[in-house]
Amino acid sequence: MIAPAKRLDEVKEYYFSGKLREIRQMVADGKKVINMGIGSPDLPPSREVLDAISNSFADTKAHEYQSYQGLPELRDAIAGFYQRHFGVGLNPANEILPLMGSKEGIMHISMAFLNEGNKVLIPNPGYPTYTSATKLVGAEPVFYNLAEANNWEPDFTALERQDLTGVKIMWVNYPHMPTGAKGSKAMFQKLVDFAKKHNILLVNDNPYSFVLNDAQFSIFQAEGAKDVALELNSLSKTFNMAGWRVGMVSGNATLIDAVLKVKSNMDSGMFYGIQKGAIVALNSGAEWFQKLNYTYSNRRELIFTLADNLGCTYNRDTAGLFVWAKLPAGIDNAEAYVDSILYDKHIFLTPGTVFGSAGEGYVRFSLCAPEEVITEAIARF
Repeated sequence: MIAPAKRLDEVKEYYFSGKLREIRQMVADGKKVINMGIGSPDLPPSREVLDAISNSFADTKAHEYQSYQGLPELRDAIAGFYQRHFGVGLNPANEILPLMGSKEGIMHISMAFLNEGNKVLIPNPGYPTYTSATKLVGAEPVFYNLAEANNWEPDFTALERQDLTGVKIMWVNYPHMPTGAKGSKAMFQKLVDFAKKHNILLVNDNPYSFVLNDAQFSIFQAEGAKDVALELNSLSKTFNMAGWRVGMVSGNATLIDAVLKVKSNMDSGMFYGIQKGAIVALNSGAEWFQKLNYTYSNRRELIFTLADNLGCTYNRDTAGLFVWAKLPAGIDNAEAYVDSILYDKHIFLTPGTVFGSAGEGYVRFSLCAPEEVITEAIARF
């Protein structure tokens, strides 16, 4: 039997990959499972976006290989989006690189900057892919804990006490997934100053700024950020385009060029029509965001009711597609608790431990379910 590469000894199958396989089997067995664990938008993109992709099919260039750097007009649209919404100036010629979803950017950045044995600061709780990508390139994850008492923001005193020898990258993610903590300009400035002091590449993963959030922040609003930072962003959540796989990474030209060297060896460019749809999405007006957030606000109120029924506590002032809730006192195993709900009530939630040890005692609810489905989930309790 041919043995897989040893690097796979360091990573596990993505939690949701295995769990969704189990849920599919439950559904095949006749059980009506309500999936409130995954952050996959169930709403469609705008009609204008759909028209843009369908109208593109007749273009003479539509079915050819595309540039590794994306269409110039897509980079222009990304630059315009950042200027309008964040007040950040980016040069579309060399400070923006479109991606096939920001998740691939996590791997590309890791491959571009990490050598075997380098260390990476990863938030706990945080997105599991930061850890997987780090291990796949032979680097070492070093976790920094986030705590509810500190509004899930980094503890800079604790960070300074850590042994930072060999640390090359620090991952941050605000608005934070899974907790929904919004972050602030002051926090980003502290992060940039910390990264400069210790010569660390700071990467902010920023796909949730426009979901239930009244103030949008970019790492580049901090003074000196372009010297040490990259920022990932995505159209998946903001424009209901998760399956289209459209994201971007921004930063100074030297850093972007390093990522491009990896990316250009990994794919042959993004489909033309998807880029055309993305351009229209990025130029959406205020009414798009208002409509989106009206829907999610109504769903979140129902999720709060469901959380109340479970005896959970939560912060109402959060952003993003999820409600992060603390389990009732006496429940000390989030994964076992979530499984009991799945098998008893046929409702799938996400245990906080998926996002790290600091997620023990918490559960995450997704807002990506229609109101009538959430209402049915409430009724099952």
